[in-house]
Amino acid sequence: MRYVFKTTYDRDIDLHQHGWSRAKVAVLAGLMIVLPFLVGEYYLAEATNTLIWALAGMGLMIAVGHTGQVSLGHAAFLAIGAYANSALMNVGVPFLISFPLAGLITGLFGAVIAIPAVRMSGIYLAIATLAVFVIVEEMVILLEPITGGVGGIMAPSIQFFGISFDRYGALENFYWLCLAIVILVTWGYANLMRSPTGRSFLAVRDSEVSARALGINVTRTKSLAFGLSTGVTGLAGALMGHYIGFYNYELFSIFISINLLLVVTIGGLGFIQGAFLGAILITAVPQVIAILRDGLNANFGINLGSIPGLDTMIFAAILILFIIFEPAGLYGRWLKIRTWFDIFPLARRDMFRRQKSYLKTERMK
Repeated sequence: MRYVFKTTYDRDIDLHQHGWSRAKVAVLAGLMIVLPFLVGEYYLAEATNTLIWALAGMGLMIAVGHTGQVSLGHAAFLAIGAYANSALMNVGVPFLISFPLAGLITGLFGAVIAIPAVRMSGIYLAIATLAVFVIVEEMVILLEPITGGVGGIMAPSIQFFGISFDRYGALENFYWLCLAIVILVTWGYANLMRSPTGRSFLAVRDSEVSARALGINVTRTKSLAFGLSTGVTGLAGALMGHYIGFYNYELFSIFISINLLLVVTIGGLGFIQGAFLGAILITAVPQVIAILRDGLNANFGINLGSIPGLDTMIFAAILILFIIFEPAGLYGRWLKIRTWFDIFPLARRDMFRRQKSYLKTERMK
């Protein structure tokens, strides 16, 4: 059992509970930095893809996990970020300026959309975001001089300070660039959730009626959260465009939005760490399926390649199993295991039994 001895009130708002937690983060960061020297190009590309998905997952986590706003159209904001960044670079804007501008443009677009949309909730908000996705898809086709229309667009090569960060020419540099961006966003995200703004997000998620009673402007808080969510997602979209290299509107399909929901749901709703665990799962499962498919075909003559939508069916089965047996996701399961070891032998079998409880004020809705 671990005891944390606090000698100052600053420890209550520290990002890390104790020195061991800080050391684990430092070791993980160090391992990620030296990863290009430990693995081959294929696995390094997969690690880069995982980082981009984790960044997109953090974007959606702000809306879904920390504010309770369901979105089925976040692929649209990935597309806006990708096209805005490429369009700015094509007119001569350097990446160090076009990249944050792409996130800002996407965030402003999301905030404008959120003003009418956040007045809805549940399935109605999900349908509204799905409608936004359809609108953005049509806009991409209509704005052919900027987006390339149906034919698509080539993401310009990233180069600044005389160093190339091209996805195919300098994969190691591109990986380090993505890693640095993910670390900065994660640090900012974690500090945001400790601030009054982040706590207002949680208050709105848990009970809008109670949040109003505390003086929180629910509509403004939801709009701000949705704008931040879309802005971070736009940054991920810009990196995704450079990772793919050449893309059109078909890359940002509705399945991308569904996969993003899988990232935050399976990883752990309401936990920043859940975005990373979900991203690892969403990028690793297709590779595992491909390896098993090839193994079954080579060793037993079982050809699963002819089954359409096999990956989607497996993802759906995984999601259903998590919803039934572990709604808190992978990180929620890890917290339960860690808590069990921390309080052993005082842990009880029904310690994590789920119970339904409702505030009386919620019955006013």
